[in-house]
Amino acid sequence: MEHIKIMQAIQWIEDELLHSLCVNSESSDDPVVASGIPQGWQLLGTGNYAAVLARGDSPWIAKVYARNRPGLDEEAEVYRRLGPHPAYAACYYKGDGYLILKRLYGTNLYDCLLHGISIPPSVIRDVDEALAYARSRGLNPRDIHGKNIFNDKGKGKVVDVSDFLLEGSDHVWRDTRQAYHWIYRPISAVCTIRLSEPMLERLRKLYRRFRKRSRHEH
Repeated sequence: MEHIKIMQAIQWIEDELLHSLCVNSESSDDPVVASGIPQGWQLLGTGNYAAVLARGDSPWIAKVYARNRPGLDEEAEVYRRLGPHPAYAACYYKGDGYLILKRLYGTNLYDCLLHGISIPPSVIRDVDEALAYARSRGLNPRDIHGKNIFNDKGKGKVVDVSDFLLEGSDHVWRDTRQAYHWIYRPISAVCTIRLSEPMLERLRKLYRRFRKRSRHEH
């Protein structure tokens, strides 16, 4: 992105967005809560540490971290190591408590299930390739779940790389792939899969408990 456009984005974020925005995190296991969003800005999504917002149809987004959560410097470093790749965003600027990132388009897999949008195998293949590329850059992909993957008209994109410097494997993508191939594909071959939000939240929390139990057993 051109330098003058980055400077304009910084001004909008610091003068408009951060003046009223509050990003609150009660638990590292649950998404943050964003309030005080100014007119002209749209909340695109929330993770456990940060909120993602856009100003109109701008080609960039602001990722604003909760004050009590780490990870901003690490995420900027991950994007530096990744460099340009079609499945990842790019970091244009690191500010005080926020990042300016290239805007990726698509529907995350969670919302695909919510709205009955088909998830083709090409999305899974693209993500597999993107994660292999990240490993080749000395990174360790983690926390790759349905809300962190976009389906962009059949192309897979990874929208959250904040944990790629952590050690060890959390098996989240492995489990997601298995659920896709063993459950989603056979059922979607005969009918449209559309799940309610309460059902998706129950499944998310059930899987989180399963992961915690598995870690304790090992």
